[in-house]
Amino acid sequence: MTPFDLDHIRHAFGRAARTYKRHAALQREGEDRLLERLDYVQHPPARVLEVGCGPGRAAAALRKRWKSAHVVALDIALPMLREVRPSWRNPLARVCADARALPLADASVDVLFSNMCIQWIEDLPALFGEFRRVLRPGGYVAFSTFGPDTLRELRAAWAIADNAPHVSRFADIARVGDALMAAGFRDPVLDADHIVMRYADAAELMRALKAIGATNADVRRSRGLTGKGLFRRVLDAYETFREDDGLPATYEIICAHAWGPEPGQPRRSGGVEIASFPVEKLRGSRR
Repeated sequence: MTPFDLDHIRHAFGRAARTYKRHAALQREGEDRLLERLDYVQHPPARVLEVGCGPGRAAAALRKRWKSAHVVALDIALPMLREVRPSWRNPLARVCADARALPLADASVDVLFSNMCIQWIEDLPALFGEFRRVLRPGGYVAFSTFGPDTLRELRAAWAIADNAPHVSRFADIARVGDALMAAGFRDPVLDADHIVMRYADAAELMRALKAIGATNADVRRSRGLTGKGLFRRVLDAYETFREDDGLPATYEIICAHAWGPEPGQPRRSGGVEIASFPVEKLRGSRR
């Protein structure tokens, strides 16, 4: 999987905070699909956490769905959190933090929701281990992420133009599922779908990606400016994909949900299973 530059991701999404809503049609589509999965939650949660909340559209929907719940909207980019508009009728707690080190207590979350965020995190087992830590036993996690077919046309066009990495690569559904199982989550359900967006040309696609902060975060990327000649070659290479209704851009969306394990449920680490138990659950004997 691509090694990501976290500082670059934070700054890119921060810069895109004010333009995100206008260009995030695909993210809204994925968000709506993921919100439908919340029908599996049978009891009203006390605390709901959204990881990677962006400008807060899903957080507002979560607050509306469960009016008595304490909803926490978390994002790594502070400017994104400033776009979240809680009201006195629909209060939200806004937290700027890294998903890999959630500033919440163990077993303190009933529902964890994350839409198209975790693709930017390389170490999925560690991430899901953190999700498991904050999720109460029997709690519900639902998330979506991008799969490896995402922007395959743009990746192919850049590959024709030069050999440097220009489009981030994401984990496939098998790797996501394996990481969930390794963290000990119960009954995971995953599916993948492909959505094709249409653009007038490759330049329009790249402008749209920049407007939502989805720029190349590969640590091996070139730090220099793209020359006009190279950019022209990319545009020309992308034209080979043109169809009657425009240039296609494929997005692979992986959706998943699972339940938090009970205390002592094993997790896999280093090829072995590790189980932990609260001290009060352990019983000793004396001779």
